[in-house]
Amino acid sequence: MGAKKPSNNESIFSHSRITKFSVIIYALIFVLIILFNSNRNINHSSSSSSSSNSTNSSTNQNQTPEFSDDETNYDTSSSSFAKGNNNGVTSQSSSNMEPNSQGEVDYEENEDLMIPLPQMTKTQRIEWFRSQLPKLQMLKSRNDSSFHARLSNFFTQNCSTFLHAIWLSPAKFFGQREFMTMDTLLKLHPQGCLLILSSSMDSALGYRILKPLIDRGLKVLAIAPDLPFLVLNTPAESWLEELKSGNKDPGTVPLFNNLSNLIRLAVLYKYGGVYLDIDLIFLKDVSPLRNAIGAQNMDPVTKRWLRLNNAVMVFDKKHPILWEFIEEFAQTFDGNRWGHNGPYMVSRVVGRIGNTQGYEITILPPKAFYPVDWNKIPEYYKKPEDENGSIWVENKVRELMYGGSTYTLHLWNKRTRMLEIEEGSVMAKLFNDHCVVCYGVTKN
Repeated sequence: MGAKKPSNNESIFSHSRITKFSVIIYALIFVLIILFNSNRNINHSSSSSSSSNSTNSSTNQNQTPEFSDDETNYDTSSSSFAKGNNNGVTSQSSSNMEPNSQGEVDYEENEDLMIPLPQMTKTQRIEWFRSQLPKLQMLKSRNDSSFHARLSNFFTQNCSTFLHAIWLSPAKFFGQREFMTMDTLLKLHPQGCLLILSSSMDSALGYRILKPLIDRGLKVLAIAPDLPFLVLNTPAESWLEELKSGNKDPGTVPLFNNLSNLIRLAVLYKYGGVYLDIDLIFLKDVSPLRNAIGAQNMDPVTKRWLRLNNAVMVFDKKHPILWEFIEEFAQTFDGNRWGHNGPYMVSRVVGRIGNTQGYEITILPPKAFYPVDWNKIPEYYKKPEDENGSIWVENKVRELMYGGSTYTLHLWNKRTRMLEIEEGSVMAKLFNDHCVVCYGVTKN
């Protein structure tokens, strides 16, 4: 029998199915074409934007950057930031203060690259860190003399004191509290030279943040640290090479904390001067001190120190105990124990060496740098509620300012970073009496 001839209805339905199938195919092809062209446009736009940004960056490196509210918490055009006076300091050229022009103007260190997930095993953590190494610019040397040349040039400006600070977070997080430290420091050391070792602050944004100080003739410069250069020919050189090999466990403590512990030792060893954390209020000139470190705790009976702290250190260039500190850091490094490579490390070394001939140092009592314990510091941020509170505030201010033995008030940033400085508090009064720019940091 021959094939059955389809009825009219069957022909119609068959044709309808073919038509619907064709429409779907054409629609899919059309969508793919649109997606393809859209992707090409995006890539082209990104390329153009990158090229444009590169050109703009190159152009702006030789210009004094303009301030933008969108990029920082400070408003240098506002009267609140600009108030204050030059305190007898004459304005000077800012050519030595300008940011690095070696292609790092817009670089920002990323803390997340140095913070492992807490649930990682040691093996997982090493593998994770190995994957992060190519992104960690701080561990790479520039293979030139630019770091030393810029630093040495900066320190030829008739500096009364070499002052060193470290900032390993993004510049956008360098806020009012951090600026307050710089402000009070330079109020008391107007002829000192303040070096901030920071990749992110060695930038156009960092320059704008520091510009209110520079415009008042104060000598401030941010330089991206060259860690391989700083540890060259020290006991930490081999430690850094092992870390860079990707075979060393960085530990659970964020690596930037331990790198900060090392950098401060290395820069003091190679250049000498004063190292300071950026959570301090300076109340007294520290430049008369030599080869000094402060105790954080002392035995109330024996008056012997129990623990030292490395938040403020004053040392001559190449003082032998700095070498011992660096060697102890490298040989006993443990990235899993908070403070082991910092305050506890300097405590171990000083406890072991003491004042052996050639290693003589001065150990200052807690009142010098750490007059208020970390668990009591929040009270210093609060305004007085009544007359008794006002009397307490005035007594504390008088004790800190005129007691004669307090150089700094450590703010224990981990404890106080979220606290507001209330008007009329001890903190507010101390800051307002020891500032140059005097940017308002208090809450009414």
